[in-house]
Amino acid sequence: MNPDAPTPADQVFDWIDRHAEERKQAGLSRQLRPRAHDSDLLDLAGNDYLGLAKDKRVAGAAAAATLRWGAGSTGSRLVTGSTELHSELEFELARFCGTQSALVFSSGFAANLGAVTALSGKNCSIVTDAHIHASLIDGCRLARAEVAVVGHLDPAAAGRALATRRTERALFVTDSVFSVDGDLAPLAELAAVCRQHGAGLIVDDAHGLGVLGEGGRGAVHAAGLAKDPDVVTTVTLSKALGAQGGAVLGPRRVIKHLVDNARSFIFDTGLAPGSAAAALSALGVLKEEPERATRVLEVATTLAARLAEAGLTVSEPTAAVVSVRAPSPEAALTWSNDCRAAGVWVGCFRPPSVPDTVSRLRLTARADLTEGDIDRAVDVITRHAPR
Repeated sequence: MNPDAPTPADQVFDWIDRHAEERKQAGLSRQLRPRAHDSDLLDLAGNDYLGLAKDKRVAGAAAAATLRWGAGSTGSRLVTGSTELHSELEFELARFCGTQSALVFSSGFAANLGAVTALSGKNCSIVTDAHIHASLIDGCRLARAEVAVVGHLDPAAAGRALATRRTERALFVTDSVFSVDGDLAPLAELAAVCRQHGAGLIVDDAHGLGVLGEGGRGAVHAAGLAKDPDVVTTVTLSKALGAQGGAVLGPRRVIKHLVDNARSFIFDTGLAPGSAAAALSALGVLKEEPERATRVLEVATTLAARLAEAGLTVSEPTAAVVSVRAPSPEAALTWSNDCRAAGVWVGCFRPPSVPDTVSRLRLTARADLTEGDIDRAVDVITRHAPR
């Protein structure tokens, strides 16, 4: 082959076929599975922790706002995309979670990108937990900062990395509840370490909001850090609140800085008004019905205990996520497919989605699951477990 000859147009993406075959052989192929609006499947795969995505109050608020404001926000929030709904949602989120201010983004992913990149930069060091979410990882990659990854749930390692940094400014970045195993970060200890070394703390509380803390105010609030001037929280509106979008919460000057500097806010079309209205309504429901947050933890604890009693290797839930280990990627995929065929939809997490390379089923508890639902889930999952 002549190295100087141009590659024929129909061969430019041949590498994709080779990559796809390698993934298939490793049991890592993925496919989209549209869900029906009236499916009989018992959903233990989605993140609708409080059971609000189809709540008539929430869906009705989205429909009314869409009819009033239109299907989309029409532009960046700094141009035409910001409505009174966005401002009201930011005010209510900040008040509920106990922070000074909040800024709504089009997604939780965008919120994480914006927070990490705008609060770091070339003259900043970022230290992260080894198991942070992909959106935080991508934020670190885009930040042009020095990045150090330390052991999972290890404040001492975080302290060593912060102490030996070469820059004046620093951040520690972590999830509150980690999305794969559902384990909880030692937020109070991490905040103390950050303070000792003059670093800011960014916490992705996507899986804590609506589940942990007083009335579902989140893990950061539960740790007593919500009002701290050196702590920034990111959340998603698409899990416990059953809507769409994300937000950054923290000190007023941080939020103002993001408005001026976060590219995933400045250059992105604003969150659709219907989604903002849905999240606002869901937040109102949670305030009125705080028992929903308590029920999520009860369901998760019961699911985990009963699956462990059946001999499965199960994580100890700290929020809504329950992880059940599988012997291989292929076994995890077969197991999840068999459960789906038997009427129970469970998540299947395989590399590279899992930081420890261990494949598993990932179950999510919901406040609206009945005891009968739990019985059915345990029966199907244990009956189809790899032997």
